[in-house]
Amino acid sequence: MKMKKLLTLTFGVLVLGIFSIQAQNPNIQFEEYNLDNGLHVILHEDHSTPIVAVTVMYHVGSKNERPDLTGFAHLFEHLMFEGSKNIGRHEYSEYVEKAGGTLNANTSNDRTFYYEILPKNQLELGMWLESERMLHAKIDSVGIATQKKVVVEEKKQNYDNRPYGSIMIETMKRAFKKHPYQWTTIGDAEHIKSATPEDIKNFYNTFYVPNNAVLTIAGDINKKETKKLVEKYFAGIPKGTKEIRRPEPNEPIKHKEIRDTVYDNIRLPAIIQAYHTPAMGTKDYYAVQMLANLLSGGQSSRLHKNLVDEKQLAMQIMAIPLPFEHPGLSLTFAFPNVGVDPAKLEKAIDKEVTKVRKELISDRELQKLKNQFESRIINQNTSIAQRATNLSRYYTYFKETGLINEVIDKYNSVTKKDIKRVANKYFREDNRVVLYYLPESEKTKQESK
Repeated sequence: MKMKKLLTLTFGVLVLGIFSIQAQNPNIQFEEYNLDNGLHVILHEDHSTPIVAVTVMYHVGSKNERPDLTGFAHLFEHLMFEGSKNIGRHEYSEYVEKAGGTLNANTSNDRTFYYEILPKNQLELGMWLESERMLHAKIDSVGIATQKKVVVEEKKQNYDNRPYGSIMIETMKRAFKKHPYQWTTIGDAEHIKSATPEDIKNFYNTFYVPNNAVLTIAGDINKKETKKLVEKYFAGIPKGTKEIRRPEPNEPIKHKEIRDTVYDNIRLPAIIQAYHTPAMGTKDYYAVQMLANLLSGGQSSRLHKNLVDEKQLAMQIMAIPLPFEHPGLSLTFAFPNVGVDPAKLEKAIDKEVTKVRKELISDRELQKLKNQFESRIINQNTSIAQRATNLSRYYTYFKETGLINEVIDKYNSVTKKDIKRVANKYFREDNRVVLYYLPESEKTKQESK
């Protein structure tokens, strides 16, 4: 039982920062407009609770970094809490907590997101804090040195020294050879250590500009008064003039399986299968999401029911389609049961995937999938903060904020033939990376032979 809890925790760590399907309510009303400096503003009014979410999403993630300066997007997530011209070091959280609110930020391969959740009478505070971050954040030698150490230590704790912690790093660098998805958001510690103040300030001046951001304000607001505050705090921020690095979705289509072994400080082996899959928002993306749910979405899913419960080949198994702006991956993680040969488990997984490629799923399975996604979408969007995230995301990636009200229809339009088609198109052996994670002791055995 303890081992099962450990593996459950491990899965949570593996998908940290990886955003699962974002939920949308089909009846979300919003207003959007642009300021002269290019800042896109989205307002969503909801008086159900006396709170407001003030959020800013910058269209910069790890894929916008230079190959020799990786980890910058994540480093800036930390640096942006160091203060500004008018906010003392580490005072961001103090302002928000004293006002009875919460704040945080997160980084992905494609964007960086900052938010404050505040009582409605503290709306102006949130606006001021985010305008300070955008206009003149404090990027000095003290803050840079402090946050470099924090990020390097985070990489050691969560990736280098944690069992299975390097799975995403090892998978991505094998799956992508041209596209910058080949490195993860944590980046290379040596790049962070060697980065100069000029490198860091240039990153800020390039990406942390109003014409590369979406300001979304959601909750118990008066739109007329909110617009006045937006004008007061953001209209005067100068438009960015530097060229923004926008990589192309240029990863070649794969026609050869990549297979490798990684030895780690672990007790139990693990199997990782990573299939190249379409970009978020495409028609095939929704079918791939449903296929992944069919395979491992809960205890009644095919992989769990057949390989965990019935055949007891695996302790735990999970399929995770990554929601990337460009074509990405759908990952399957599996932990063999004690004494089970990983190759035997992999063969059983492949058999289940082959079944979906050859046979249409049942009407009952399709309806169950549609019910699951509709329920997930509606339930997740009960949160003001999540609505703000989704509104920001759809504009940032697609410049179509209204997609937030169409996503349920996207899933409901998926057919049994679509699921079979994407299984054949993407879940091919020559379109994947397969990694075996084995204990270090196995490496010693192999070397002694």
